Amino acid sequence: MRYFEQRKARIEIIPMIDIMFFLLVFFIMITLRMIPATGISSQLPQSSTAQALPHPKLLVVLQSDGSIRVNDRVMTLAALTAKLAAAPHPEQQVVTIAGAKAVSLQNLLAVMDACRKAGVTQISVAAKEAP
Repeated sequence: MRYFEQRKARIEIIPMIDIMFFLLVFFIMITLRMIPATGISSQLPQSSTAQALPHPKLLVVLQSDGSIRVNDRVMTLAALTAKLAAAPHPEQQVVTIAGAKAVSLQNLLAVMDACRKAGVTQISVAAKEAP
């Protein structure tokens, strides 16, 4: 007679939790793809020997008017040197300089000198790969 007994319906909670976590991860990944990379648009110089580097820890942007931007803040050379020197280990810090096409070589060397005065030894220059 047990065969004809009515059983209570049960809701299995573990598979539902798995599905909710999957949906959460899915929506987070989609949202991150929808957010554009913020930054300053500039036309980088082109090089036929450009190599892909890991994402820079500190990006210094040289604009065509001669101004310097670090983390969307305009800085002077002295402020840049002070910021880099204030880091715990400036010799291990990686700095990438991204300059517009119209930036003079003197401005580039001034920024490199400011980085070297702070003790930074790993300096790279950003460029686009030439077609």
